[in-house]
Amino acid sequence: MDEKIFLEKFAEQFDERDSSTLSLGTKFRELSDWSSLIALSVMAMCTEEYNVILSADEMEKANTIFDIYDIVKSRNNG
Repeated sequence: MDEKIFLEKFAEQFDERDSSTLSLGTKFRELSDWSSLIALSVMAMCTEEYNVILSADEMEKANTIFDIYDIVKSRNNG
């Protein structure tokens, strides 16, 4: 699973955010445009793009984009 592509897909969940402003170490909750709706969009993106269902509990425990990436990578078969 490619990190750069994951970051691009993550950034697409925001209205106006370029993936170059993000890294796997980004604490996504600290982003000014982060919201619960974007959290749901990220969860849907993981399901649609990677066939990985993230629970609300997993999203709550994640602090960085890497935390989400790591979960998806560990469960992704493709």
